[in-house]
Amino acid sequence: MRNKSTTAGAALAVLATLVAAAPASATPGRPGAGAACSPDASLLGFSDALDKTTFAGTPVAGLSALARTGRDTGLALVDNIGTTPARVYRVGLGATPKVTGMVRLGAYTGADFDGEGLVAERGGRTVLVSSEREPSIRRFRLTDGRETASLPVPARFQVTPAGEAAVNQTFEALTATPDGRRLFAGMEGPLSADGRDAEGRGLQRIIGYAGRAGGSYTPATQYAYRTDPNLGLVELIALGGDQLLSVERGFTAGVGNTVRVFRVSATGAPDVTGAASLSTLTDPRAWLGKALLVDLADCPPSGATAKQPQPNPLLDNIEGAALGEALPGGRRLLHLISDDNGSATQITRVYRLAVNLRAEAKLDGRALIPATAYQKGPISGTQLDPAPVFGITPPFPGQPIPGFSAVIQGSAKGRLLAMPDNGFGAKNNSADFLLRAYDITPDYRTGNVRIHGHLSFRDPDRKVPFPIVNGDTRERLLTGADFDVESLARDARGNLWIGEEFGPYLVKTDRTGKVLQAPIPLPDGGKSPQSPDLAPGEAPTVPGSRGFEAMAVSTDGTTLYPILEGARTDDADQRRRIVYEFSVTANRYTGRTWTFRVDDPSLVVGDAAVLDGRKLLLIERDNAMGVQSRVKRLVVTDLDRASAGGVLPRRTAVDLMRIADPKGVSTPARPGEYGVGPLFSFPLQSVESVLPLGGDRVLVANDNNFPGNDGRIPGRADDTELITITVPGLRR
Repeated sequence: MRNKSTTAGAALAVLATLVAAAPASATPGRPGAGAACSPDASLLGFSDALDKTTFAGTPVAGLSALARTGRDTGLALVDNIGTTPARVYRVGLGATPKVTGMVRLGAYTGADFDGEGLVAERGGRTVLVSSEREPSIRRFRLTDGRETASLPVPARFQVTPAGEAAVNQTFEALTATPDGRRLFAGMEGPLSADGRDAEGRGLQRIIGYAGRAGGSYTPATQYAYRTDPNLGLVELIALGGDQLLSVERGFTAGVGNTVRVFRVSATGAPDVTGAASLSTLTDPRAWLGKALLVDLADCPPSGATAKQPQPNPLLDNIEGAALGEALPGGRRLLHLISDDNGSATQITRVYRLAVNLRAEAKLDGRALIPATAYQKGPISGTQLDPAPVFGITPPFPGQPIPGFSAVIQGSAKGRLLAMPDNGFGAKNNSADFLLRAYDITPDYRTGNVRIHGHLSFRDPDRKVPFPIVNGDTRERLLTGADFDVESLARDARGNLWIGEEFGPYLVKTDRTGKVLQAPIPLPDGGKSPQSPDLAPGEAPTVPGSRGFEAMAVSTDGTTLYPILEGARTDDADQRRRIVYEFSVTANRYTGRTWTFRVDDPSLVVGDAAVLDGRKLLLIERDNAMGVQSRVKRLVVTDLDRASAGGVLPRRTAVDLMRIADPKGVSTPARPGEYGVGPLFSFPLQSVESVLPLGGDRVLVANDNNFPGNDGRIPGRADDTELITITVPGLRR
């Protein structure tokens, strides 16, 4: 697609100059091997060697697509540069790219053919080329450029007025799976019936064709793809199976280009061919999943210069992409190329990046505790509204398990210690809910959870300095009106540490749950509205229910890392979540803190665990459930890689709304059950427990906020779910 900053007249004037120009000298980028752009991408280098050159009397310009044909060889497709021949160049893709040959595509020229997508079919004898003009997908022989076939295109994809596509916004992207059995044609912009959403995201369609390399292809399905705001889809790379890479690109006059590469998953994605408008799709599972691989603006400039304003001089109008060979460390070479539109203010630039293409996360196991699995103990919920909720009426005949806010390894192999929070969500309604941690064993073969017993948190030695509900009893069992327990860790001596939210406090108990010392408040005086330490008239600085939801412990059990669930009220940066450091051996905060920044101020940190060394795995989530859920994810960060200002890096390890379930662990579905099947989702409101299990496996569990959540089956109180996931590359 032509950048809107270039007019047709200007392009033709430049074209006339280019035809007569002598080849320009190469200007390769500085060595920047391994220069990090993102956790999964590094810039290896770039070259402007092709910029403003000619070959066989034609300008090497308007390169809109790449296709790899060998280790360091490929094809580059020209779009509609003036009335010059429609053509592909044979190119060397080494450190200094060069054109080695040219193939004219039939008798087409830039006047009747706008080449944008390119697939080199197996054997290298033919290519498939998409033209954005009609649009069309045609097959050409590379030996003589003769057209041999044309693929069918659904009528609504034709350019207006024949169809619903906008001019210059059609088949910019074209790719085939490695086995040639599937072809994907991606729309740069939305059909008129689909449009953009309120945030400016394009609601685009990708057509999936079925067939074979060198043979016929027929449209088989349509996928719904949502771009980032104000960006267009300019390239796709099929990785095999249901996995792809996408390239999105945009341009703002006076600012420059935005270019982002995403990992895309079609696992479990439905066919939206029958959808009159994609704007009616409300289920997030109806859209292809995508995760950012690299934003080119974040790459080091590496000596690049730009001919017009750019947020990073490395950037230009990137439109082509092709995967190269495997690199050491499990990475792949990724080639990108920019389309200069035949403009003096743009550059034909070839980029080389090393990218880590992690396989998708897979569901290994799932076990449930029924919502009404009441445990022995006094009647509870007597302070709740007696109206039924999802058919459950308080008070309850015993102690419910309202989900788990923390799960750690138990005292025996295969057993877990799982802790609910304060019961019913508030200080004034949970006085009859006893604080416990349950000894459990999930059985992923049957999907059940065995509950062996529990330990009770209690204060018989009167270490808690403020009044508690059972203060006049011998055991002084703690309740949900005393503490809101949310995170749990075991230290090197086997003692337990609780992160709680009413203070917020750190509470130390022995391995049986007996409180050993007075609760430890925040070192900077932060208090919540429920804090017993809050003086009359004192303004709280930690919002209610935003205390120590998360807490990790070092592998040697000597250091705790409690994390505030939300931002402090007095923090100008409402995306900031403070990570504290507490020395168990010194029994005090060290004074060191870090900043973890969530993607949006509304998001919270649900839990944290140490992976290796000082690398942490965190839950980042929204507060929605069911079909309204958007953000439930596991994020990896590293305390040793914080910026000079203490801001932690982040890498999304897995989207918990998009987990592959190839073995059918989550099926058969119960009536009305949401989020199960080949694409498994964890759409529960309070995802609050994460536990690394070794290698790339991890356990995740929910707090079901009994009985008020129905994220899994509408109208039915959520169960407590424990799932295990394999997350490839989790620790890398």
